[in-house]
Amino acid sequence: MTYVFPPAQQASIAVAGSEDRIPVRRIFCIGRNYAAHAREMGKDPDRDPPFFFLKPADAVVEDGATIPYPPQTENFHYEAELVAVIGTGGVNIPEDKALDHVWGYGVGNDLTRRDLQLKAREQGRPWDLGKGFDNSAPIAPIHPVSAVGHPSKGAIKLTVNGEVKQEADLSELIWSIPEMISILSQSFALKPGDLIMTGTPAGVGPLQPGDTCVVEVEGLGTCTTHIGPRA
Repeated sequence: MTYVFPPAQQASIAVAGSEDRIPVRRIFCIGRNYAAHAREMGKDPDRDPPFFFLKPADAVVEDGATIPYPPQTENFHYEAELVAVIGTGGVNIPEDKALDHVWGYGVGNDLTRRDLQLKAREQGRPWDLGKGFDNSAPIAPIHPVSAVGHPSKGAIKLTVNGEVKQEADLSELIWSIPEMISILSQSFALKPGDLIMTGTPAGVGPLQPGDTCVVEVEGLGTCTTHIGPRA
């Protein structure tokens, strides 16, 4: 068998302290997983069933990269997130076994074309254009569980040009990582290389060309993204 054109290069993210890399299969993102962020988005933070959306694997961006300000938006936002990486697949994973399926954790930024997302929400349409665009998933090198354990608390913070914009604690997650894994595995056969971006705290806001955005999660380091000129 031959392909009619060359297959795309495998998307991947770095491993902290190693030359190895993690092949990215899918990027799952949970919406409104911190109560204060739910409120700032005009929604009730009660524990209604969680909802998820996806970004394409090749939306990943290396730590320290400069990315263009994306097209078709005038309201380009940052969202600081903890990222969990699935290392062992499964379906219908029990919550009390869910962490056994995690390979490691890292720091990410769920970049968002907010105006396109909100327009889609108002019209009852999918969020793909607002969330799943090129370069929308900066993710720093991943730390294996063997080195960092399973973070359930600790500071998460985002700065733009050195000014703090988001600041919270991982303990404030509405849906925990084991809950997210268990719930996702009821709809999808999770596989190694699936990523879960676990939600963002309050304080989301705009980025402009020339900005430097830094996300920090206690014990996991930082993810830095520079915003270049408009695409």
